[in-house]
Amino acid sequence: MDEIQSPSDEAAESDLNLGDLNLDPTNLSLQDSDLEGDTLREECGVFGIFGHPDAAAITALGLHALQHRGQEAAGIVSFDRGRFHSERRLGLVGDTFSRREVIDRLPGSSAVGHVRYSTTGETILRNVQPLFAELNAGGFAVGHNGNLTNGLTLRRELVRNGAMMQSTTDTEVILHLVAQSRRHCAPARGARSGRW
Repeated sequence: MDEIQSPSDEAAESDLNLGDLNLDPTNLSLQDSDLEGDTLREECGVFGIFGHPDAAAITALGLHALQHRGQEAAGIVSFDRGRFHSERRLGLVGDTFSRREVIDRLPGSSAVGHVRYSTTGETILRNVQPLFAELNAGGFAVGHNGNLTNGLTLRRELVRNGAMMQSTTDTEVILHLVAQSRRHCAPARGARSGRW
């Protein structure tokens, strides 16, 4: 397949060819060298449902259908009347989400799920998606399929500005960017008391 270069490709390549990373108080680069050697591969699967009382169970079935997209890990985050619930595990969808007691811990009429095939970050539990965070405007869950071409640059900038990263995936960068964007935007229509 022919490769098409765009102006942003050069920046992305410089993000990925960093050599050895070293973290000391005067050098705020990342320690995790796993972030630099990213190559294009078959990527994750994302499935979501809104407005159904069995949202988590249907999401688990959707993830099972997408299992070919990622077999390292699976996760589901559900939403039930103002509260988020999360189950994330290493391994196949059927190994975790076929058990009734797991689905029962994911109540709500909305859910998003993710099967992981790592393109950035290690295969460890803290990298399993969807990722979830409590933000000023309320909870936010994200499952992401793909790579941010400038993810490492954004991550470094966020850390330099005080962000605390808990995973090694570029998806966590999205959480931080959404959190920061809330500080600079007027409240969304319908937002009351800091909750959606």
